[in-house]
Amino acid sequence: MKQRKNLWPLLYGLVLTLFTAYVLLDAFVIPRSYAAQTDALAGAQTSQTQTAAAAVSAVSGTSGTQTAQTSQATVTDTSYSGSGVSITITQYREYDTAIYVADVTLASADSLKTAFAQGTYGKNITAATSAIASEAGAILAINGDYYSGRSGCVIRNGVLYRDTSGDSSQQDLVIYADGSFAIVNEGDTTGQALLDAGAQQVLSFGPALLESGEISVSENEEVDRAKTSNPRTAIGVIDALHYVFVVSDGRTDESAGLSLYQLAEFMQTLGVRTAYNLDGGGSSTMVFNGTVVNQPTTNGRIGERKVSDIVYIG
Repeated sequence: MKQRKNLWPLLYGLVLTLFTAYVLLDAFVIPRSYAAQTDALAGAQTSQTQTAAAAVSAVSGTSGTQTAQTSQATVTDTSYSGSGVSITITQYREYDTAIYVADVTLASADSLKTAFAQGTYGKNITAATSAIASEAGAILAINGDYYSGRSGCVIRNGVLYRDTSGDSSQQDLVIYADGSFAIVNEGDTTGQALLDAGAQQVLSFGPALLESGEISVSENEEVDRAKTSNPRTAIGVIDALHYVFVVSDGRTDESAGLSLYQLAEFMQTLGVRTAYNLDGGGSSTMVFNGTVVNQPTTNGRIGERKVSDIVYIG
């Protein structure tokens, strides 16, 4: 009888351990795919999937569209010009850090897109930025906001996937159908309202770095738990359909990394009007024509960290 009584605490401890392990695996490891928030947009979601599939076919050689587009463009190691897209990659050295800037001019906002890892919206579904870019047929790509690790609103390519906010003061970047940028607080609106207003993309990381050309972060401001100097990823708009994609290295002897204020200050010198901070650290990656441009740093080594999504030109 006494032995049976001693068994219950052991069983309870085992069940508690297994449950805790499951919760951790579910939160950080087990991949799960989800449907779009609005069933009425299922057709648009199907269209997005078909577009992604077409891009994969193009990259693999089963379609001549991508090949034809590339063959008509003028391409170098640091530039691309063709099909209404102009891109120039420039490397800077500021704040003891390597900074890579893609200056992008588009004929149409349709070329500014986003893509999910493995073409799937969900949790713990990740891939290297270069892999997602390849599947999407991207000319230029940077990592996105790592939506699966955060709780903000998610609108991608005109589809509402998530209309929740973990923090009503969360600043989001809204990219509208005409390619214009806006910074909104999630507590002041809803994903559905943004979608109805013509939002094509809503990225939820932040904070905003520049608004109306003025720096909007303080010198000591940081993302939750982030180090002061980090690899960084940001996107900004200079003028109508004129953008910059910015990625900096960091956490190495060669590159110290940037604070948010330094990043904002640097982008201001480029003439950026609205700038927004995306996922940084080991996620910070820029890919141009299939080649990783910068030196992503993960756990002290040079190499890409898997992410959930990208922003790209294609």
